[in-house]
Amino acid sequence: MSLEDIQRQVDEWAQTRPYWHQLSQGMRLTEEVGEVAREINHQYGEKKKRTDEAEGDLGEELVDAMFTIVCIANNSKINLHEKWKEMMDKKHYGRDKNRYEVK
Repeated sequence: MSLEDIQRQVDEWAQTRPYWHQLSQGMRLTEEVGEVAREINHQYGEKKKRTDEAEGDLGEELVDAMFTIVCIANNSKINLHEKWKEMMDKKHYGRDKNRYEVK
């Protein structure tokens, strides 16, 4: 599934619900990124879950954050496919092409 397909799918879902206000979307993204960080910390960091806490799912948390990012992009009329291509062109062929060590 392409980024365009994902944006279209989220937009179809949103047709039956209003997009959240931009500020609410930003706060929602902050919450979701916090949940990603918490799960990474539990899986790989020193802060382990309490024995009474349910097992987390890092993939689910990442997709929750991604969904919110797509909502923000759609609401702002941003084509993520185009922006992704621009960013990758910078990373691989532009200003950052020699910035990182290549394996």
